[in-house]
Amino acid sequence: MKTYVLKRIIKAVPILMLLTIICFFLIQIAPYDAIDYIATPQMNKETIERLRRVNGLDKPVIVQYVIWVKNLINGDLGYSIITHESIKTSLITRIPNTAILMIPAYLISNCIAVMIGLFVSSRKHSLLRKIVDWLISLSLSIPFFWFCLLLLYVFGYLLDIFPISGMHSIGEAGVLDFLKHYFLPFICLIFSFLPDLIIYVETSADIEFQKDYITIQKAMGATNLNILFRHVSVNVLMPILTKMGMALPMILTGSLIVETMFSWPGMGSYYVKAIQAMDYPVVMTVLFFSGSLVILGNLLSDISYFILDPRISS
Repeated sequence: MKTYVLKRIIKAVPILMLLTIICFFLIQIAPYDAIDYIATPQMNKETIERLRRVNGLDKPVIVQYVIWVKNLINGDLGYSIITHESIKTSLITRIPNTAILMIPAYLISNCIAVMIGLFVSSRKHSLLRKIVDWLISLSLSIPFFWFCLLLLYVFGYLLDIFPISGMHSIGEAGVLDFLKHYFLPFICLIFSFLPDLIIYVETSADIEFQKDYITIQKAMGATNLNILFRHVSVNVLMPILTKMGMALPMILTGSLIVETMFSWPGMGSYYVKAIQAMDYPVVMTVLFFSGSLVILGNLLSDISYFILDPRISS
């Protein structure tokens, strides 16, 4: 087991390096940089060139990349070119904000999807399944940003029940105020996650119900509930571990649309602003850690399979 994990980690190093190289050079070929973003008509050419020199943007691309990698290895994430804030401090502040929004929404969506997916899959030709499938198709056809805008307009503007931006109201820091700000982005994320997860569970359960061991269980007199909870659910939950592992990068990047639309001070809105400004130290840091979490998520999924499925461990 230790040898397998070590091999996966060693293989991950060149993948991460390739990811950073591609992303870094893609940023460099953009038609503008961070200095162009903050430049004003009042700045003369000498001032703009001095800003580029101070931030190291006047150096060759390869030199900039080597400096960035060297600083990363030394644990120095650098500073934002736009805000001059420490990237490490910004990550420490924003990652918990994103995690507290994303993790509960994703876990609850998985629980709801498993219950609905297994239930409707056991009633393959029923009216209930047709209704659920129709609702899923409808939700997938609705643009996600439009649904967010609809909630903002109805519950934030017309009814004025929930706040429409931020985590707290000015001068308020209570739990109730936080929950009011939390509700709308949380519902939007549930709406985003649920259809895909239900389809995944439903399809996996349909495949299990068609296997020979289900026919044998029915021939032996097992009830539908017994088959559903003792056999099908166990085999369906295994692939979900893979999806949950792949969802690990969301803790860092968050939901770009939700955090931007609701002005949630998390990683998603931070990343969007950095991309708009071509703030490459921030963009590269987020991409690096996001790629690392993808690899870590895959590794954790494989380890979970290794532990839970004796056929793999043997």
